[in-house]
Amino acid sequence: MVTQVIRSEWTKIRSVASTVWTLSLAVVVTIALGMLISALSKNEFADMSRRDQASFDPTFISFAGMGLGQLAMIVFGVLVVSNEYSTGMIRSSLAAVPQRGTFLFSKIAVATGLSLAVGLATSFVTFFLGQAMLGDHRAEIGDPGVLRAVIGGGIYMTLIAMFSMGVAAMLRSPMLSLGILMPFFFLISNILGNVSATEKIGQYLPDQAGSRIMQVVTPLDDDKPYGPWGGLGIMLLWVIAALAGGYLTLKKRDA
Repeated sequence: MVTQVIRSEWTKIRSVASTVWTLSLAVVVTIALGMLISALSKNEFADMSRRDQASFDPTFISFAGMGLGQLAMIVFGVLVVSNEYSTGMIRSSLAAVPQRGTFLFSKIAVATGLSLAVGLATSFVTFFLGQAMLGDHRAEIGDPGVLRAVIGGGIYMTLIAMFSMGVAAMLRSPMLSLGILMPFFFLISNILGNVSATEKIGQYLPDQAGSRIMQVVTPLDDDKPYGPWGGLGIMLLWVIAALAGGYLTLKKRDA
């Protein structure tokens, strides 16, 4: 039963053009912007202060495009779950698979596997091309902490998509889900994380905490009470909470 549901969800995802395009956009934006910022950082390195040079993180610089790339992953996560609600197909899907938990988590499992494959490939390509742009300031994949950061970048993109799936399962509307998630990650999180009065709160938001996994060099003024894996753990808790909320909503509400 589960195998058949998973196969069905895989067919749904790959047959919808919008989900394919959003994943492709995530790859292109992340790589292109990462290369651009890396090239600019190489040219500006000599003009940096000694303090900035001491905390320069070539690995993290190559992931500068992740901020925009994650927006495409958010769209992917939302569309995977909410497309069936917007088209009315959810009634047919639940009639075919009345076990709602099996239906939802099969969908999430397929989308998560696809997100992880795309995320890891994007992260490795982004790193190697970004380091090529940095020239003499580049990091090597064998340097301490670098491989962890590169793998972590792929996991980060996957968790962003999973969190979006959970929110979409709760809200069930693609427009409402995107209307909340886009401003939250692109605007609100940055404001809370960069304003002194709220930065203690902001550092526990999913993107602020999760992105710590991609850092190799700790900034001199960094006072976060967690390390790379601790930050990823905080993000994972957000994802679990969102998916649990999505499951409870699907279980209690009519299609």
